[in-house]
Amino acid sequence: MAAVATPISSDDTTVESVSEPTVTRPTSVSVIICAYTEERWSDIERGIESLYLQTKPPEQLVLVIDHNDELLKRAADRFTSRPGMHIDVIANTYQRGLSGARNTGVEWCEGDVVAFLDDDAQAGDRYWIATMLEDYSDPNVAGVGGGAVPNWDGVRKPGWFPDEFGWVIGCSYTGMPTDIDEVRNFIGCNMSFRREVFEQIGGFTDGIGRVGKKPVGCEETEFCIRLRQRYPLARLIFDPDLEVYHRVSPDRREFRYFRSRCWSEGLSKAVVARNVGAQDGLESERNYSTRVLPRGVLRGIGDGLRGRPDGFRRAGAVILGLAWTTAGYVRGRVARSTAA
Repeated sequence: MAAVATPISSDDTTVESVSEPTVTRPTSVSVIICAYTEERWSDIERGIESLYLQTKPPEQLVLVIDHNDELLKRAADRFTSRPGMHIDVIANTYQRGLSGARNTGVEWCEGDVVAFLDDDAQAGDRYWIATMLEDYSDPNVAGVGGGAVPNWDGVRKPGWFPDEFGWVIGCSYTGMPTDIDEVRNFIGCNMSFRREVFEQIGGFTDGIGRVGKKPVGCEETEFCIRLRQRYPLARLIFDPDLEVYHRVSPDRREFRYFRSRCWSEGLSKAVVARNVGAQDGLESERNYSTRVLPRGVLRGIGDGLRGRPDGFRRAGAVILGLAWTTAGYVRGRVARSTAA
């Protein structure tokens, strides 16, 4: 059985800035995987195996089970520590949902760096951990994230699906950096932070992140913005070489999921804007909606005019996706104003 112990407690030392030269280069990584359903059992196994295959495996894996006793028992019986990597299988002790599960996992972590891998994702290659640690060589770097390549599970990507909306399925999308660069926030299935960051600014905010299959999100966006607001000199680095493969389940290939996810993203963005301010909360979205999406529409129309009908469908999906996301945001803002 995987080891179960008391969570790691942090000391009372307050670090004034993650950019202070006293911050040392990290050498150890703890990976957190949060799981909530046995439907993804094979995905969980593949994700964990991808960590064992690393040239530098993480010193610790924390598998957090989100309020599912049967899955907790099955995971505890199945996953055991191997040489070089210790495994803790634990239950989410906070509110049900991804934010609470992640916060539970952070409390158990011992590594210098806390990395997050989704329960339906796996490291893209054997250098995932090694590349991540290399990116922390700059003491100003507080977090490192990477891309997510969609794994369509052996089927063809829907012809209507626009690459500009890869975030709908938790993957990379057109408009993201193609070289190492600073970003506002990371993709949640492939991100990491120095462990002391959580001691300084707290954890992920409840009420934003995904709960089960409910297609909400943005808890990682709110966390990253809060980090930069507290420590303006902190750097959040996106490294395109730091990839994971993220499986796209059958339900996420449907147009109704696309519509629901866009609506929920708008609702979530309204919460983020309320928590951290609209200026920071919507900064990236302004560029995305005024530059990236119009180019996507034109590209789709161009493909359609060249005899590829799916181009027209992609252009329509971009327009409808933006409309649904905007409508969700407006609904979230109005609901908040009415409640106040």
